[in-house]
Amino acid sequence: MKAQINFYKIDKFNLNLGDKIKNWLNAIIVKNGYDYSEINYTFLTDEDLLQINRDYLNHDFYTDIITFDNTIKETISADIMISIERVKENASDLNVDFEVELLRVMAHGILHCLGFDDHTTENKALMRRKEDEVLNMFHVEHKTSIKNV
Repeated sequence: MKAQINFYKIDKFNLNLGDKIKNWLNAIIVKNGYDYSEINYTFLTDEDLLQINRDYLNHDFYTDIITFDNTIKETISADIMISIERVKENASDLNVDFEVELLRVMAHGILHCLGFDDHTTENKALMRRKEDEVLNMFHVEHKTSIKNV
């Protein structure tokens, strides 16, 4: 099977991520000594992601991302689900562009697959530093933000 990164979206969300994002995600993975087989990003509503959180994790709260990590050794395989509504709200709360917050959340899922977690205050701080580092990789490489999102 050819290694691939796939994007699936809800009907009302205009997603135009293209190869720049795939190349950036690939660069994050390779820089950390990993490979990947298949990574699926699914962009959902708050309610859809809440239902997945309830059904599969027994959590009854909204979240911006759920990562189902099936990584074996250094080969990432994952289903990453993102609430577009939550990303928009977080971007507003943090006073950042939606595009930047979306990239951060997308990278967050990959970082989980690379072994980073965010269950403690210390780990959350490390995760944020790693997110900032990989966001900088995108902006240096492409010198632009996502267009048409």
